Amino acid sequence: MQKTTKLYALVKGKCPQCRRGDIFTGSLYGLDIQHTNSVCSHCSMRFEIEPGYFYAAMYVSYAMNVSEMITVGIATYVFSGGNLEFESLWLYLTTIFTGCLLLAPFNYRYSRVILLHWLSPKIKYNAYYDKP
Repeated sequence: MQKTTKLYALVKGKCPQCRRGDIFTGSLYGLDIQHTNSVCSHCSMRFEIEPGYFYAAMYVSYAMNVSEMITVGIATYVFSGGNLEFESLWLYLTTIFTGCLLLAPFNYRYSRVILLHWLSPKIKYNAYYDKP
């Protein structure tokens, strides 16, 4: 069986311990609502390590949201020809808030995935699950 890379597990939202089970049910932008599984379907690891664990994902989501807002603001500035007059304030507000609204499901999912994969020192990859 081929070893699953950390990047693949991070992008696909797989379990940080076995890199096989899904962290979420439902698709990112589908009609079925995404929900965080309580345990991994492959290795039975609990995703919510302690009560309220995913409250810390709000800080990760906040950092993602701020960087997205700055990026959309700079892109609006570049594509609007550098217009910074008061009348263009509504253009900036509209594009930034629309970007935030469209990226909200992405931020919800990947703030939890980043929290589990990179910010949890207790969770270590176990190569045992790669063996056939």
